[in-house]
Amino acid sequence: MNILVTGGAGFIGSHVVDAYVNDGHNVIVIDDLSSGVRENVNPKAEFHQLDIRSDEVGQIFRRHAIDVVNHHAAQMDVRRSVSDPKYDASVNVLGGLNIFEAAKNHGVKKIIFSSTGGAIYGEQDYFPADEEHPVRPLSPYGITKLVTEKYLFYYKEVHGIEHVVLRYANIYGPRQNPHGEAGVVAIFAKKMLLGESPVINGDGKQTRDYTFVGDVVKGSVLALKYPGSNIFNIGTGIETDVNELFRILRSWLSPYCKESHGPAKQGEQRRSVISYKKIERELGWKPRVDLSEGLRLTAEYFKKKFA
Repeated sequence: MNILVTGGAGFIGSHVVDAYVNDGHNVIVIDDLSSGVRENVNPKAEFHQLDIRSDEVGQIFRRHAIDVVNHHAAQMDVRRSVSDPKYDASVNVLGGLNIFEAAKNHGVKKIIFSSTGGAIYGEQDYFPADEEHPVRPLSPYGITKLVTEKYLFYYKEVHGIEHVVLRYANIYGPRQNPHGEAGVVAIFAKKMLLGESPVINGDGKQTRDYTFVGDVVKGSVLALKYPGSNIFNIGTGIETDVNELFRILRSWLSPYCKESHGPAKQGEQRRSVISYKKIERELGWKPRVDLSEGLRLTAEYFKKKFA
């Protein structure tokens, strides 16, 4: 198949590109490199440095007979979405619409969309949250992901484009960006390797569902064969607090690193964990890499990166 991956130079997107290339697909990548890295892009994929809001997007679709779009490109920093919601909506909503319109105009059959299971449910009523849990996003980022899901429903009902929405938990692993506010594992790893002490927000008992990127990629591979449209969580169903995450990572990277706590971040979600039972039932997906092993693999990557 001819597959267009937006955000294919980014952390998760580049791993998805690798998997598609390894399976023999022809992969085209669009990424503006605002957070992605050119070196992440598989050399067998065709790369275009391009903003997803650009009018040139249509030319990419015209040039290739695209069968499937895997849409990963996004403004993904929750805190930036709070400080600049207009920019967040411009990239995530208008950029997404630009991709979807091009897909409609050029006969694309399916769109796979990376949404969020961490931010879309908001403060949860029960744990872990399944796909039927009320959606109450508490950030502009979560709102734009939900809006995009609704647009995909529209494009299916009106234009016949099937979609698979993958609501990701907190994804970590090799190639994660250690700059900015997103990606606590990468941020902690970088600081530890540079001899600094990461600062844990508040008491560190806030929990997340940390899922290894290698497992996540398999969801995008399985989604290619899914015959209809649906929404699936991608997570482990296991809560881990930041203190435990810090201690496991410290054991791999810097055994004598001091545990430091700072002020809690206002509005930070206290608990977030999602169920993967639906995608296990329908696609046979489940997490394979446990947290300790995933953090070991991630630590080895960052050791080489900052050596």
